[in-house]
Amino acid sequence: MSLKIQIGARNEDRQVVAVEGRLDSISYHELDRQITPVIEDAAVNTLVFDLAKLDYISSAGIRSVFRARKALAARGGRVLIVNPQAQVEKVFDIVKAVPVKEIFRSTEELDHYLDRIQKRIVSGDDD
Repeated sequence: MSLKIQIGARNEDRQVVAVEGRLDSISYHELDRQITPVIEDAAVNTLVFDLAKLDYISSAGIRSVFRARKALAARGGRVLIVNPQAQVEKVFDIVKAVPVKEIFRSTEELDHYLDRIQKRIVSGDDD
């Protein structure tokens, strides 16, 4: 199966990128190409990779995710992972490429986390 990438409409400072298929040494270049404008957009502070349909990820795919994390972190942003299949989540766990607290099993779990963050900031407790 080839790689399919869908970049959704930006929602305020959050951008969702859905990745489907195999993210490996052959296909990671396409992901890098398509997310470069997203990670270079200063208005994007949170990049969410929706991996519900990602069947496989290699070290090259992990490198693409790490590249995005590094770029956003440089300006105080973050990359979050949502809906990873068990085998993909295991790879993230093994290589420690994304902290466990930044991996969410569902969109609802992610939204709950983002709501809590925003409420803390509004209340002045943004530590």
